[in-house]
Amino acid sequence: MAEPHVVILGAGPAGLGAALRLRQQRRARVTVLEQNRYVGGLAASFELGGQRVDFGSHRLHPACDAEVMRDIRALLGDDLLDRPRHGRIRLRGRWIHFPLKPVDLLLHLDPPFAMATLLDRVRRAPYGNGTESFASVLWSSLGPTICREFYFPYARKIWGVEPDVLSPIQARRRVSAASFAKLIRKVLSAVPGFKPPGAGRFFYPRKGYGQISEAYASAAEKIGAEIKLGCRVEALVRESDAWRVRGTAADGPIELTADHIWSTVPVSILARLVQPPPPPEVAQAAASIAYRAMILVYITVPVDRFTEFDAHYFPSSDIRITRLSETKNYALLTEPRGQTTLCAELPCDPDDDVWKMDDAALGSLVADALDRAAIPLPAPPVLVYARRLRHAYPIYHHGYEQHFNTLDHWAASLPNLLSYGRQGLFAHDNTHHALFMAYSAVDCLQDGRFDAARWDRYREVFATHVVED
Repeated sequence: MAEPHVVILGAGPAGLGAALRLRQQRRARVTVLEQNRYVGGLAASFELGGQRVDFGSHRLHPACDAEVMRDIRALLGDDLLDRPRHGRIRLRGRWIHFPLKPVDLLLHLDPPFAMATLLDRVRRAPYGNGTESFASVLWSSLGPTICREFYFPYARKIWGVEPDVLSPIQARRRVSAASFAKLIRKVLSAVPGFKPPGAGRFFYPRKGYGQISEAYASAAEKIGAEIKLGCRVEALVRESDAWRVRGTAADGPIELTADHIWSTVPVSILARLVQPPPPPEVAQAAASIAYRAMILVYITVPVDRFTEFDAHYFPSSDIRITRLSETKNYALLTEPRGQTTLCAELPCDPDDDVWKMDDAALGSLVADALDRAAIPLPAPPVLVYARRLRHAYPIYHHGYEQHFNTLDHWAASLPNLLSYGRQGLFAHDNTHHALFMAYSAVDCLQDGRFDAARWDRYREVFATHVVED
């Protein structure tokens, strides 16, 4: 029996993980189409100012599925570093180590804040009008003080809306310490005897986070997968028992015939690609789900290191950025000497004034934010460079489930089409989650047929995923 042809849209971890796995198990002929000229998607790395940098702060977490971790170790070997986490959060004008540490909390946590947090456990103040939301879930489980001072302002910055209008699912899947008991366990995880395996540590590739995706791509190509970069897919046309994929590349039009389409692009974009067009209610659903955009502002400064910390978190509303990372501190790099590159994360919307700022203005905005946080730049930047991401975070507005389910059921109804991955399932997931989805998809393809019932069982597992910060 001839191998079926699987065309995968997107060369991020979900697409590349499936490509490698399909070829390793000889389940299909594989073509991966990627509109960028690099692999990795939001998990890619690139060179800037003589240094490899990432698309924001990325880590491979010890919670990674064992089979996925085994493969990553085999692909990267000694280049996969085991590193202690060493970040900090600016809370009420004070720096708190992140992950949380008991001694650090005792020494540096604002005493009125600590006292109010403890009193919240006794008072149990009700929230709002009884409608369950992101805000009500965190308020009832963590208390008003932590919500007002940390989670609510942080949510406004990340998603650009009030916490009340966000679904409770946003709290359960995006906040790993969404209860006081979980928060206490996170604190105790730093104490010997309470510390679970992997707590307070992460894995990071020596050549940047994108090395994971690059290794998957290289290994997949060596065993027959075809990865086409710079290809823009314009239509997916269903013809009898096959799909015809049409698009453009640098050297002209492309047209492929596929037995299966596996899409990792945003599901709302997928709805615009399929021909014949979906019903009006599907198009309406695609227009109704929302993503938060982000600008990554890279600032190269002429010092070996900016600070000793890998990442700084800024929940307060007076500081525009949400996080600042320093790649050198993730990989223990010493080169390039005499300079380091910082990456500031700035959530926004594609139609607001921030999105339209030029690089110099964005650099000034970040410099002002760091001044406010009392960690000013040590010298004028050598380089300021911005990259814009339109689909950084899915926004779980109240009722988003109805719109997503409409899209999801429509996609599932199309013969031999699979929408999966972080963007395809509208999920706040880490790289290891995306790779697990890829492996699961491959497990469902048996003798050229996709086992939808098995995939549904895997989907139940995906629904339990919680983002690791």
